[in-house]
Parts: sequence; C-alpha cells; structure tokens
Amino acid sequence: MPWHNSAGASAPREGNMVAKKVAYCGMLVALAMIFSYVEALIPFNFGVPGIKLGLANLVVLAGLYRMKAGEVLLVSVARILLIGFLFGNGMSILYSLAGGLLSFCVMLLLKKAGGFSIIGVSMAGGVCHNIGQILVAALVLRSVGIFYYLPVLIIAGIVTGALMGMITGRVQKALP
Repeated sequence: MPWHNSAGASAPREGNMVAKKVAYCGMLVALAMIFSYVEALIPFNFGVPGIKLGLANLVVLAGLYRMKAGEVLLVSVARILLIGFLFGNGMSILYSLAGGLLSFCVMLLLKKAGGFSIIGVSMAGGVCHNIGQILVAALVLRSVGIFYYLPVLIIAGIVTGALMGMITGRVQKALP
C-alpha cells in the first residue's frame, strides 16, 4: 500500500486536510486582494485622505468566525504584504501592517470575550486599524499633530466598520 505507514491509515487524510487548509487560505488571500484592488478602483472620496471602506476586512472578519486565529492572521498578513509589494511601497506596507495587526488583535479579543456582535467587533476593528496607522504616522513624522486627525478617523472607522460588519453578518448567514 503506497500510503501505509507506521502511523496507520490516517496519514493520507491528515495530508489531505492540510492541503485543503492551504488551498482555502490561498483562496481567501486572493479574495482579499481582489477586494483591495476593487476598492482602489472605486472613485469613492470621503473628502478626507486615507479613508477607505475596508472591503478586504470582510475576509478577515468572516475568517475570525470560521477559522483558527492563526490561519486568519496568516491570510491578513499575506494579503497586506502582497498588495503592498504589488501596488504600494514600503511605507504603505508599514501603515497597513500596523493597522491590520492592531485591528486583528482587538477583533480577536472582542470575539473571544463574547458579548459583542459581529458589527461591534467590526467597528472596533475599523477604529483600531485607523489608530494603528495614526500611531505609525506619528512615529514616522515625529509629530503629535497628526493626532488631530484621529477623531475624523474614529468616526470613519465606526461607520465603515458597521457597514463591513453588516455585510459580513449577511454573508455568514448565507454560508453553510
């Protein structure tokens, strides 16, 4: 038997599961990249530079409710790095990683804590993404003046986070 080993007959099944997880994560990275690209094409101007809908966060948020945290983190970081290398630069990667990692950590903590809806988790993620980026901007610019921009970004994070949370909630109900 070509698949027989001392561990028993479960080895091919385990290998199959790993391959499925890798393929699933790869598809989610691709989907998040597509969402990021589509978002860049949308001529949506809030009147304030740097505010975006955060369409790629749909993948991360949905993943938090369907996958292991480490797998979702891998999808999020892979998406940020790939989009940064393809369409951005070193600074855009730095800002996106700061916002994405802080957002991920806060959303994971709130989800695990319980008592928060998917919309609430998403809103906190949107706000924290903006806070992470402002913190990096303050360090890069060596200026605390950038924090005057924070109230606008907090409101934007709440609004876009609520919208992404509502969409993710509807997608979650539609998925098996």
